[in-house]
Amino acid sequence: MSEAEGLEVGRPVASTARVEAMLLLVLASAQFTNIVDFMVVMPLGPQLMRVLEIGTARFGLIVSSYTICAGLAGLLGSSFLDRHGRKRSFLTLYAGFLVGTLCCGLAGTYHQLLAARMATGAFGGILGGMALAIIGDVFPEERRGRATGVLMSAFAVASVVGVPTGLYLGTRFGWNAPFLVLAALGTPIFGLAAWLLPSLRDHVGRSAPLSPLAQLGETLSRPDHLRAFALTASIMLGGFSVIPYISVSLVANAGVPEDRLPLVFVTGGILTLIGSPTIGRLADRYGKPPVYRVVAVFSIVCMLLVTNLGPVPLGVAVALAGLFMLSNAGRMVAALALVTSSVDARRRGGFMSANSAVQHLAAGSGAYLGGKILARPLPDGPLHHYGKVGLLSLAATLLSLWLIGRIKGVSRIKGVRTL
Repeated sequence: MSEAEGLEVGRPVASTARVEAMLLLVLASAQFTNIVDFMVVMPLGPQLMRVLEIGTARFGLIVSSYTICAGLAGLLGSSFLDRHGRKRSFLTLYAGFLVGTLCCGLAGTYHQLLAARMATGAFGGILGGMALAIIGDVFPEERRGRATGVLMSAFAVASVVGVPTGLYLGTRFGWNAPFLVLAALGTPIFGLAAWLLPSLRDHVGRSAPLSPLAQLGETLSRPDHLRAFALTASIMLGGFSVIPYISVSLVANAGVPEDRLPLVFVTGGILTLIGSPTIGRLADRYGKPPVYRVVAVFSIVCMLLVTNLGPVPLGVAVALAGLFMLSNAGRMVAALALVTSSVDARRRGGFMSANSAVQHLAAGSGAYLGGKILARPLPDGPLHHYGKVGLLSLAATLLSLWLIGRIKGVSRIKGVRTL
C-alpha cells in the first residue's frame, strides 16, 4: 500500500502536507516531461528539416499532428475515462506518452517521426487534464488554487530549463537525443506515480453506466460543461493568437537580436515560476473569479503593449514579454482551478479530457487565425498587423471576463478522498 493510499482524513497536518507536496511534485514532474516534449520540437525545426530533408509544410505537420491528435484523443477519452480509477488512467496515459516519446527518439525517417508524434499527442494531450482531475479529487476547494498553481509551474520550468537543455542536447548529439533523455527521465517518474498516487475510484459507479457514445454526448451537452468549455476556449484563443508570434515580432518590430531571445523566455519562465503559485494562493483566499478578473485585465494591458511594440531597448522588450507570459499563465491558474471545481467528481475525468481537447483545438485555432491576419512581405522586414491580432485577443479575453462569472463550483461529493 502506498503512503498516499493509506492516508485518511484526520491524520496529522505535517503528514498531510508532506504527502501533498510529494503528490504535486510527481504530477508537476510528469507535466514537465510532457511540456518539454511538445515544445522542444519547434526550436529543433532547422535541424529536422535539414536531416530529414523536408520542407516547411512537412515540418508544420510534425508540429500540428501532436495538437490535432491531442484534441481528438481528448474527445475520445471523455467517453470512458470516468469508468476507471484516476491512478490507473494516469499511469496508462503516461506510459503511452513515454513509449511515444521513445519512438520519437528512435525514429529515422520523416514518416516514422510523424507517426510517433501522433501517438505522443494522443496520450500526452490528455495527461494534463487527468492531472487536473486528480487535483480536483484530492485537494479540497480551499487548497485547489495553490495546487493548480504548482502544477502550472511545470510550464515555467520547462521554458527556463527544459527547452534550452533539450535544444543543447539536440545541437550537440542530434535531434533524437532530447526525446531519448525525456523517455529515460520519465521512467522513474512513472515509478513514483505508481507508488504514490491513491487509486481515486470513489467516482466510479456513482451514476448509471452509459455507452461511450452516450457518455460523450452527456459530457458535451451539459450546460455547466458548455460554459466551462467556452471559458477555456476564449482563454486559449486569446492567448495563442498572440503567443506563437512573439519571437518574430520582438526581432522584426522591437529590434531584439535573435541571439537574445532566450533571455525573453527565461525571464518569462522565472516570473511564471514565482508568480503562478502566488496567484493560486490568492485565488484560494479571495476567490477564483475576482483573482481571474484582476490578472486578465493586467494581461490585456501587457498584450496590447506587446502587440503594438516598436523599437525599444532590450530590457523593455524582455520585461513586457515576460510580464505578458506571467499574466497569461496566471489567469489560467485561476480559471482552471475554478473549472476543475465546477464539475461533479464522478464526471471529472471525462470532462477534463474533453476540456483538454478544447484547449488544444482552441490554441490551434488561435494560432491559425493569428497567422492569417499577420503579414511579412519581406523576409527581413517588419511584421504587419500584429496590433490587429492583439484586438482579436482583446475580444476573446473580454468574453472570458463575462464567462468567468457564469462558472459555478459544486460541492465535493461525499466519499471522494481529499488530503
